[in-house]
Amino acid sequence: MLTLSVSEVLRTTPRTRRIRLALHGQPFPYLAGQAVLVGLDGAAPPRPYSIASTPAESSRDGLIELLVRVDDGGPGDLHADEVRAGQAVQVEGPFGRFTTPSLAPGQAVLVVAGGTGIAPLRPMLHELLLQPEPPPVTLLYSVRAADEFAYLDEFEEMAATGAMRLILTVSRGDRAWPGRHGRIGEALLREALPMSPEAVVGLVCGPPDFVRDVRAALLRLGVPDAQIKREQYDG
Repeated sequence: MLTLSVSEVLRTTPRTRRIRLALHGQPFPYLAGQAVLVGLDGAAPPRPYSIASTPAESSRDGLIELLVRVDDGGPGDLHADEVRAGQAVQVEGPFGRFTTPSLAPGQAVLVVAGGTGIAPLRPMLHELLLQPEPPPVTLLYSVRAADEFAYLDEFEEMAATGAMRLILTVSRGDRAWPGRHGRIGEALLREALPMSPEAVVGLVCGPPDFVRDVRAALLRLGVPDAQIKREQYDG
């Protein structure tokens, strides 16, 4: 277990914060997509949070970044909107096997994120797109309201350069949002597939019902189950 400190708390969306933890020169090797157990110093029990930074960013900046919600936590939980710079936190890990996949020649990647499920997918996206010969990648990202997209500027820049395709959808009515509305279903997944289903590797993260439904739809579309990598969370 490591004792780290909160370096910075950034308001990302109305319901999320990017919490950066200072490593203080301590080595912390991890794989993109992995998670840590984190608790406020002296409080229990710790909770799991996916690491939203890339290993390269952590090595360069001496920080690990978490994307956390602020509206559903309790005492001692990073979800509570009371975390401040300088606070000590206890960190265990890293752990998890939901990491950047090794691809066969000719495969493409469909990344499907629901809400803060984008956190472990962000570093995997970066690693996929930084490969010497990046695969075709589509990011399909769903949130409840238009102001809840995290890392949106970053993803739009990736899409604008042609590095990946970006499809955004808002699941609740939002008249101010000019883009797509509705939950991610079979029709939208079919549109998002970067190539024929048997050649697609799916990376899916979000709430349990979201992950279950996306997996079922991908199976119906012909994506092999062994090629659907998924992670779920209850927050």
